[in-house]
Amino acid sequence: MGEKVTATHADLADRQQYRRKLQSCQEALERMLRESRFDRPRAMVGLEIELNLADEQGLPLMRNEQVLASIGSADFQTELGQFNIEVNIAPHRLTGHVFEELREEIDTGLRYADRRAADAGARIIMVGVLPTLMPEHTGLDSMSHNNRYSLLSDQILAARGEDIALDIEGVEHLVLDSVTMVAEAAATSLQLHLQVTPDRFASVWNAAQAIAAVQVALGANAPFLFGRELWRETRPVLFQQACDTRSAELKAQGVRPITWFGERWVDSALDLFAENLRYFPALLPICDDEDPAKVLASGGIPKLHEMRLHNGTIYRWNRPVYDVAGGVPHLRVENRCLPAGPTVADTLANAAFYYGLVRMIAEQHRPIWTRLPFALADRNFHTAARYGIDATLHWPRQGRGSRGAPAEVSAVELVLGELLPLAHQGLDEWGVQPADRDRYLGIIEQRCLRRTNGASWQAAMVHQLRERYGMDRNTALATMTRRYMELMRGGEPVHTWPVG
Repeated sequence: MGEKVTATHADLADRQQYRRKLQSCQEALERMLRESRFDRPRAMVGLEIELNLADEQGLPLMRNEQVLASIGSADFQTELGQFNIEVNIAPHRLTGHVFEELREEIDTGLRYADRRAADAGARIIMVGVLPTLMPEHTGLDSMSHNNRYSLLSDQILAARGEDIALDIEGVEHLVLDSVTMVAEAAATSLQLHLQVTPDRFASVWNAAQAIAAVQVALGANAPFLFGRELWRETRPVLFQQACDTRSAELKAQGVRPITWFGERWVDSALDLFAENLRYFPALLPICDDEDPAKVLASGGIPKLHEMRLHNGTIYRWNRPVYDVAGGVPHLRVENRCLPAGPTVADTLANAAFYYGLVRMIAEQHRPIWTRLPFALADRNFHTAARYGIDATLHWPRQGRGSRGAPAEVSAVELVLGELLPLAHQGLDEWGVQPADRDRYLGIIEQRCLRRTNGASWQAAMVHQLRERYGMDRNTALATMTRRYMELMRGGEPVHTWPVG
């Protein structure tokens, strides 16, 4: 999202040219797939973690430029809100002690960044939504100074033709008649990348879609937004409403939202890029000088700038990614459904569970997407976001007489009884060291056994502060956030955190 954009406006001619360039990119991608021009099989993974900035009282701090200047590392970049930054972790091969290597790298980097942020009067916090963030923190004056963000905001409002409104009903009900796109910056995510070959892309993407609900149920960490307790993982519904380009009339006509789970299983990566072109008007119609057809004809590899930029404005929970590294193109599945935090250990537990499970689900002899209707996978995702670790999901049954039809099962029972053993097996298939496998999947197991994750801990803590100590809402949220920051820095996984 932070890609540099120099344009500050777009007109009709821009859109027409951009549409032509998108079509050219699409044709180039089709040719590259036909001619097998993509990278050889390599189990490469990468992580991006979006972070919040708060002061010592746990309140939002609008200082990302000062913090980034103090950190002084290209690994840390701007994000939409001035209270956000993002850290990008270099790609690693998915084998051996990869998770311990990632733990050391992320932990060292975040501790350094937190010390440097403190020099600018800020502290770093990994959490799905900063609990103390309020609507007044998300005005246009809180947007980071990047042309991409301001242009995207203008384009979304122009497409809607009316103010952005929030109406989220969960434990409590939040209604705001007018917010800016900066409200979306409240949602901070963990993004997990997996490089795949074109022939494996569809099975990996379908598998990632099928298990996204389970990921969200286990990893939920965003129960509060603008002072209200809403969904256990409020990010998905916030994303959809705060970035919605559709008026009420367009919604009634069935126009797709740019924050989208999808509507079908796919047969190739091309299906998803074709949907992007077919369903979604350009929000950033900015062209470069590359002619993809000429580049291919000369034996080169096109960057497909317009396709990549357009893809970056469509917020799928599992996004297809085309990229070029070392002059060689590759495809990735970018898993975007998880929130940030609570700790580095929890982050890597979420990653280990995903990478292990997605491999085994993708390689099943009888694929789950032939047994689970896509509409149920979509419903599962939203159910998991709403109820977190207490969610009940639909999942194909096993055993004689079941015919594999989906049945209701609690997320915890599903993980303990079926999915956690698959994740173990998947990490073995990747060649991950057993000690790493057991450490991080053990965290997932304990979350299930204790029915505790970041969201349940946050909610329990706030309830106790209000009911036992008589704190008002805002004081309880700030007190909980300070305790969260303290325990986050301690590094022990969230299922071990005491309430109180």
